[in-house]
Amino acid sequence: MVVSVVLRVAFSLIGWFSLYTCSCYWFKNRTCEWSCRLVTLTHGVCATCLSGYICFIDGPWPMSYPGSPNTTLQVHALCMSLGYFLFDLGWCVFFQAEGVLMLAHHTVSILGITVSLALGESAAEVNGVIFGSEITNPLLQARWFLREKGLYPSLTGDVVDFLFIVLFGGVRIGVGARLMYCVLTSPKPKWFIKTGGVIMYAVSCVFMVSICRFARRKSIKKYHAWRSWWSKEANLNANGYLKNH
Repeated sequence: MVVSVVLRVAFSLIGWFSLYTCSCYWFKNRTCEWSCRLVTLTHGVCATCLSGYICFIDGPWPMSYPGSPNTTLQVHALCMSLGYFLFDLGWCVFFQAEGVLMLAHHTVSILGITVSLALGESAAEVNGVIFGSEITNPLLQARWFLREKGLYPSLTGDVVDFLFIVLFGGVRIGVGARLMYCVLTSPKPKWFIKTGGVIMYAVSCVFMVSICRFARRKSIKKYHAWRSWWSKEANLNANGYLKNH
């Protein structure tokens, strides 16, 4: 069983690295970060769909059965994500592209998934955390690609930002708090699984503070831009009225 899990994680890591290598070859005129973001976007979509299917359809429901034995599909999903997080952590360290907070997020994710696979239990809640973490990832990558294309200062950019903030606050903070409560009050999960969950939620809260600050700055900027536009329109209308009379 252990050998099988190790092989699946190794194949996952090789797969993500191969996708990154192919992307670097296909997009030679782009930066390495472009290719890494494509890999991140791909994992975000795949992990969200697979973990969502496991949570809502295949089961077990993480809030009702934390600490339950891992199912075959859960193991597949965790191995896929573990391979990705190992790749992305290695890329971030090599290129020094992320700060301490993101590196801590990746490290805790790797440890949490590894412990769950080693124990053969608690994949339900770990999978739930992956779903909550990755559901906002495609929007985050879309925002970056819009910036690269010069399309971010548009209605599309505003919609992406709005959806990202709503999903992050609603799922990662709101639903995440409920999941953490269920895990902490259940006697089944091991103490280190509970500790990891608390650390992950704390990291999400720190991210949320930064997001709220960003949302405040952007809202103020949009408000001032609207007031400036409205003042110009009012002046033009007033001047036109005076000229006609």
